[in-house]
Amino acid sequence: MPEYSDRFTRQQDLVPELAPWSATVIGVGAIGRQVTLGLAALGIRSLQLIDFDVVEPTNITTQGYRMTDVGRPKVEALAAAVTEIDPSIRLECVCDRYRPRVSVGEAVFCCVDTIAARSAIWRSAGAHCRFWADGRMLGEVLRVLIAADAAGRMYYPTTLFRPSEAQRGRCTARSTLYAAGIAAGWMLHQFTRCLRDLPTDPDSSFNLLAGELVVG
Repeated sequence: MPEYSDRFTRQQDLVPELAPWSATVIGVGAIGRQVTLGLAALGIRSLQLIDFDVVEPTNITTQGYRMTDVGRPKVEALAAAVTEIDPSIRLECVCDRYRPRVSVGEAVFCCVDTIAARSAIWRSAGAHCRFWADGRMLGEVLRVLIAADAAGRMYYPTTLFRPSEAQRGRCTARSTLYAAGIAAGWMLHQFTRCLRDLPTDPDSSFNLLAGELVVG
């Protein structure tokens, strides 16, 4: 395989060297898959994928998996796609739900379906990472939450409301690939802000149908 020494030329003013960082993506469905492929393309060197699910036919449309992936564990199918981008990335695949005993990377991208799961993962892993991103999606309404500084870490737990206050159904029950791509892109943008020691936005909401963006 040829060496592409100029691979990062066009992004080097925007994305610092990623070699010192390791990243964990928890939930590699609609948003998580796009985040993972983005991290691989940006140059992450160590990547951990955690998900218990297998690829279903509907995941081809809404998550971007391939027809040949159907029936495979999502982490394995996604790892193969990552290797096609950069075979030198150190990959760890955990085909299971996130467990507290699992050590996470310095950057954690939480892309799970329920508030209960987010709460449990945050309680266990939140204190062990330098950057935390949470992507949520309900149809064409998106929300991205970032905890990368003291203020963000104080604010984030306030968004973990009780299950009784949540809308029924999983947050990705109605989803599209384009909405997931927007959420993933915003999460990666916030990550690069953290890398450049720029302030991150703790709470961003997008209503695609209404054309509204609220950043707080």
